[in-house]
Amino acid sequence: MFIALLFLPLMRWLGRRNVPKIISIIIVLLLVALGLKLGIELIQLSSKQILANNTEFLSKAELKLADLKIYLLDNFGIEIEQEHGFIGQFFEKENLGSTLGFLNSFLTTLLMTVFFVVLWLAESINVHKLLNSTLLKRRHTSIKTFMKIEKDLIKFIKVKVLVSALTGLFTGLMCVFFDVSFPIFWGLFAFAINFVQMVGSFISVIFLSIFAFVELDPSSTLFFFIFAISMVQVTFGAVLEPIFMGKSFSINVIAVLVMLMFWGFLWGIPGLIMAIPITVFIKIILEQFEGTKVIASLLSGSERPLD
Repeated sequence: MFIALLFLPLMRWLGRRNVPKIISIIIVLLLVALGLKLGIELIQLSSKQILANNTEFLSKAELKLADLKIYLLDNFGIEIEQEHGFIGQFFEKENLGSTLGFLNSFLTTLLMTVFFVVLWLAESINVHKLLNSTLLKRRHTSIKTFMKIEKDLIKFIKVKVLVSALTGLFTGLMCVFFDVSFPIFWGLFAFAINFVQMVGSFISVIFLSIFAFVELDPSSTLFFFIFAISMVQVTFGAVLEPIFMGKSFSINVIAVLVMLMFWGFLWGIPGLIMAIPITVFIKIILEQFEGTKVIASLLSGSERPLD
């Protein structure tokens, strides 16, 4: 639904120019395929970069891990049992089975999504009529509500893609500047994980900091690198994103955390990504009824019910 919403303005623009609907859908699918192609190319480039340098990195990682074991043993009395080549095990062929399983699930989900997007854009699924016949019995109200949902969700998708792309780009540039290995991979990782509201920024900084610990001097350079990538996350996630989103997405922090836990438990990673749009969807529906406006105001963090 949310992917299809992103292309509805393009479909309407093509429709006003009397482009046949089937041609418009083909254009949208070609744009989606182009985006996937670009993503695959970046992933392949990142994979080649990792495979070309993994031996050098693994040797550094094993040394740092050995030093860390000695430090923990000397200072805290903690002894860690470690098999030879512990880190290298992640690159062994025996672990490719889980990767292939993931690819199979991903392709299945992708095909199902494409099928649904085509149905939506071909107007085989009419949400106006669905809202009118179920929740909202008045035709004018149902259309007005759906247009608000569509407008807000399109804004969310556009802003989130833009902010995530800038976050990934500058994270990769920081890796290049501080000479941290695999900048393309970390840029892609920061881009993808940024779609998980609030939690994604922390995960990105923590993972990249642990990785950089292997290559950078902990006494000075590492600190500045962690500070730099943290500032990237703060600048784009905590400053620019709320400005671009506007008041439509002013959702209570507690509500965000609860929704992240609920939808994450229900749907896993897709649930974490979709938690905020689903919450906005629910909030807009609740605003249409006098009895539920109080709940909508609680979700938005307002001190009084919404007008």
